[in-house]
Amino acid sequence: MRTAFGFVALLAMSAAGAAASAQTPATQASPIPATELMTRWGKAVTPDNAWRSYPRPQLQRTRWQNLNGLWDYAIAPKAAPLPARMDGQVLVPFPIESKLSRVTRKVTPDDRIWYRRSFTVPADWAGEHVMLNFGAVDYATTVRVNGSVVGSHKGGFDAFGFDITDYLKSGANEIIVEVTDPTSAGTQPRGKQILDPSGIWYTAVSGIWQTVWIEPVPKLHIADVRATPDIDRGVIDVAVALSGWANDTDAVRLTASAGGKQIAQTIIRANRRATIRIPNAHLWSPDDPYLYDLKAELVTVRDPYRSEKERDRAAYDSRFTQHESEVYAGASVTGAPRDSVQAYFAMRKISIGPGKVKGQPAILLNNRPVFQNGTLDQGWWPDGLYTPPSEEAMKSDLVFLKKAGFNMLRKHIKVEPARYYYDADHLGMLIWQDMPSGGGEDQFLAGTSQYQAIFPSEAIAEQQKELAEMIGELRVFPSIVMWVVNNEGWGQYDSATLARYVKGMDPSRLVDADSGWLDVAPEASDVLDIHTYEDVPHTPAHQANRAIVMGEYGGIGLPVEGHIWRPGKKNWGYQVATGEQDYLARFRRKMDEVIRQAKEEGLSASVYTQTTDVEDEINGLLTYDRAAPKAPAEALSRIAEPLWGD
Repeated sequence: MRTAFGFVALLAMSAAGAAASAQTPATQASPIPATELMTRWGKAVTPDNAWRSYPRPQLQRTRWQNLNGLWDYAIAPKAAPLPARMDGQVLVPFPIESKLSRVTRKVTPDDRIWYRRSFTVPADWAGEHVMLNFGAVDYATTVRVNGSVVGSHKGGFDAFGFDITDYLKSGANEIIVEVTDPTSAGTQPRGKQILDPSGIWYTAVSGIWQTVWIEPVPKLHIADVRATPDIDRGVIDVAVALSGWANDTDAVRLTASAGGKQIAQTIIRANRRATIRIPNAHLWSPDDPYLYDLKAELVTVRDPYRSEKERDRAAYDSRFTQHESEVYAGASVTGAPRDSVQAYFAMRKISIGPGKVKGQPAILLNNRPVFQNGTLDQGWWPDGLYTPPSEEAMKSDLVFLKKAGFNMLRKHIKVEPARYYYDADHLGMLIWQDMPSGGGEDQFLAGTSQYQAIFPSEAIAEQQKELAEMIGELRVFPSIVMWVVNNEGWGQYDSATLARYVKGMDPSRLVDADSGWLDVAPEASDVLDIHTYEDVPHTPAHQANRAIVMGEYGGIGLPVEGHIWRPGKKNWGYQVATGEQDYLARFRRKMDEVIRQAKEEGLSASVYTQTTDVEDEINGLLTYDRAAPKAPAEALSRIAEPLWGD
């Protein structure tokens, strides 16, 4: 945040006070703020209702056991063993620092968090393998079951799991999870978390912050289903990965449905892909978020080439090569499916092409220019911090934005629970997904510099691993239309290489190499992303091969009494309104004089700062507790209406 068209803007930070500079993280120590601010959903959270939905909507199984609820916990020196006595109980999946966790304790780089709980495997899972899954844990995790280490993981934003079958016993089983988290003392991806929060840097989170669950699977099971649409050909390309090696009789049956009616079915060889024709494809868009259902089943087939293989190996090898990435022609299924998962897909396309301004490429949705009117979305909550109080709470932000005339949001250097993207898919909200930034405090570069950060090899490896994991998990959600690799020089390094890496992983989406500040990879980025917080018209220079977007603007602050994170303390906004009418007047001026005029010159998208207030920031359209909009959604929508005209 905080620049204008290639240089660092000078900010007038006012409101209830001034703020720290955006260019350097806060350095003054402060405890976790004592706040009474709660959301209405947070007030209703109990150990019995904490995040009950199946957490992986694009690879959904019917049988599972939710392990959210009260766990024993302790915070001890990092070098110490498991304490003989735990400190109390924590409500999982809320991070230790949050109010909803019932702990609200600061975790330092010298600490280790210990979690412990027991569980019993349902009797009807006998003979099956049991997976222990974590939606996300920040940051370095080791998991023990009945005293034995079953696995470890590093990364604060991605899901992971372990097959714990060999470690189970009859009756009660014990899980112990230990976590360390350097937060801003390390270089790992962490987004806006900092040990000493103020200004644009927020309270750090540590430990388990998404759902924990177990589920039964066969030893060989479906591990991943990826559906990539091609609306120009009217097909969907589906790739299915299994958990291990398969033989000639292992296959996957794919069934596509629309409105409960089957429209296509095919059987593919294990660990292969298929191209499925979608007749009269119904395209997905923010105005019409139409989705198709997709079922993948692991089945056993009679090898249609067995006799040929036995008779003439050379002929079989030729046929095998010809069909290795296609359907299992002529195969018949024997027996019941061994594994079955539900997923869904959308027929939609995002691309760069000719726009309405001659000579300036535009972002196209389904081959048509569609202006993307979005908000910068931080995804923080006063009671749950990184973890929304509930899915209903999380979804409410999207519902408000749709009513307020927005069709897009930029998920700002944070990754949400998978259910968030599921809700965006169903509501019709386009998403630009940021990679959470990392790097030390000395690697947050000034906006006028053309130098990029220099990381040690292990930090580079960790950043790229987590980047790949984020894309690998989230590319199944059609609402995501662009990957944002770097934000404003915050730990930015080797942008061109990373942008090409992302495009290679997912060529079906756009890539924003550098959002704001350091545009050092024009040949690898699909967009020129400029930031401005000034109330003056800007005419961006035309780009030969890239669309132009405004990745940040706005920042109108308005403090609302009774809904402030730290009452009586200094809060800030880029500019501050005196009341609702002044707020609307300022919002209209930004929309008319900055966005609409730039759109006439070829701007493809804009991102308003921001969806909600966050801690010391009062720049939100909504208060931090989501209890009070700064202006009615309908009034904001009317101001945005001219963006949809020619």
